[in-house]
Amino acid sequence: MSDSIKKPTYIQAATPLIALIVMLATSVFMFGADSSYGPNQLALLTAAALACIVAFSNGYSWEQIEEGITKGISVALGAILIILMVGSLIGTWLLSGIVPTLIYYGLELLSPSWFYAASCLICAIVAISIGSSWTTAATIGVALIGVATGMELNIAIAAGAVVSGAYFGDKMSPLSDTTNLAPAVSGSELFAHIRYMTLTAVPAFVISLLLFTFIGFTSSASANLQSLEVMQNELLSIFNINILMLVPLAILFTLAVMKKPALPTIFIGALLGGLWAIIFQPDVVATLVPESVEGSWLGPIGAVWVALFDGTRVSTDNPDLESLLSGGGMVSMLNTVWLILTAMTFGAVMECTGLLRQLLKGLLKVVHSTGGLITATLFTCFGVNLLTADQYMAIVLPGRMFREEYANRDLDPRVLSRTLEDSGTITSALIPWNTCGAYMFAVLGVFPLTYAPFAFFLYLTPLIAMIFAFTNFKILRLSDNQSRQEAYS
Repeated sequence: MSDSIKKPTYIQAATPLIALIVMLATSVFMFGADSSYGPNQLALLTAAALACIVAFSNGYSWEQIEEGITKGISVALGAILIILMVGSLIGTWLLSGIVPTLIYYGLELLSPSWFYAASCLICAIVAISIGSSWTTAATIGVALIGVATGMELNIAIAAGAVVSGAYFGDKMSPLSDTTNLAPAVSGSELFAHIRYMTLTAVPAFVISLLLFTFIGFTSSASANLQSLEVMQNELLSIFNINILMLVPLAILFTLAVMKKPALPTIFIGALLGGLWAIIFQPDVVATLVPESVEGSWLGPIGAVWVALFDGTRVSTDNPDLESLLSGGGMVSMLNTVWLILTAMTFGAVMECTGLLRQLLKGLLKVVHSTGGLITATLFTCFGVNLLTADQYMAIVLPGRMFREEYANRDLDPRVLSRTLEDSGTITSALIPWNTCGAYMFAVLGVFPLTYAPFAFFLYLTPLIAMIFAFTNFKILRLSDNQSRQEAYS
C-alpha cells in the first residue's frame, strides 16, 4: 500500500455495508419481490458510490478505483455470456418441446401414496430442465399445492417438498443464474462446480426424499389428480411429446460429463433445440414466424431466431401452463446481468480499496482450520441473506470476502463456489423478508416459517457441508503445479 493511502478503519469499512443493508431492506419493503428488478441495483450502485467516497478520504484516486471495478466486473464476464446463452437455450427448448416433455414425464411420477416425495422429485426435474426455482414453484408448485388441498394433506409439508425439489433442481442446473454466478465469483468452471456440488446436494436430496416418503405413509387420503391430468392433456394437444425430445438433453449432459467448456456446450444445446423445433414442432414454430418471412422457407428459421433472442410464447387457456411454457431468450436474462454487474461493482470497490479486507480481518482471527473457514463462509452467506434480503448478494459478497483466504490456504476454487451455493442460494427461501422467501409465500400461499421445518433440503445441505469440512472429506486442494493466481483467475 502506498504511503499516501491510509488503512481504513472498521467504522469506514462497515459504513457502506450498513448503508447497503438499510437500502436493500427499504427496497424489499417498498417493492417486495420486484425489488430485484431495478431497486436493488440502484441500492448497490449507491453503496458503491459511498464506498468510493470513503476510499477518496483514504487517499485512493478514481483511476485506482476504476481499475478495480474493471477487474472485478471482468471476473463475471464469462458467467454473463453463459447466462445470455442459457436464455437462448431455454427459448429453443421450450419451442422444441424438450421442456414440455420433461414436465409431462415428471407428472407421470405423481402417485397418491407417494405424494410428498413425488412432488419433491417432480419439482426437481422441472427446475433442472428450466433452471428456475421461482418458475417451478409458481407453476407446477401451485398445481401440487392445489392437489394437496384436495387430498386434505398437510399444506406446509407439501410446500416444503415443492421448495426442496425446486431449489435442488435450480442448484444443479447449468441453466440457473445462481449456479453460473457462484463459479464466476470464485473462479471455478461451471460444470466442474456442478459435479463437485453433487457431493453435498445429492445426499441432502436423497435424505429429503426418504423423509418425505416416510411422512407420506402417515396419510391415507385419496387424491383427485384431475388438474394435473388436464395439464398433461394440454401439453399433448400443443406439443409432439415423445422420447426423441430428450436427445438434445442427453447430448448436453454427455458434453458436460466430457468436461467440455460450458459456453460452447450450451450454445450447441440451444442450436439443437432450434433444429428439434423445426423438425418436431412445426405447428408451434408457425406461431412465432416473423410477419416479414411468413410463407417463406425462412419462416421456421425466423421463429427459431426469435426464440434465441426473445424467447417463446405459447398461448393456452390455462394461465399457469402458459406461464410455464413461455419465456427464455437472451432478453429474459438482461435483468440478471444488470444485477450481477452492479453487485460485482460494489464488491470490487469494497475489495480494491481495502474495505472488504478490513471487515474480514476480525472474522478470520477466530478461524484457524479449513472446517472453521468453510463454516464461517456458510454462516456469512446465511447472514447476508438475512440482512440484505437477496440471494445474489449472499453469493457475491461472501465470495469476494473469502476468495483471497481460500487461495492463501491452497483450497481449490470449487470449494468456495460449492460453499457459496450450499448456503447462499438455498437458505434465501427460509427467510420471510428475503426476496425468495417473499416470492414463495406469494405463489404458494404458505409462510416461509411455516414450511421451513419441512424444507429439509434447504438446511440439510449446509449441515452436510459442515460435516464434510470438519472431517476433511473431499476437500479439494490446489495441485503442486497450479498457482493460486492461475486457479482463482
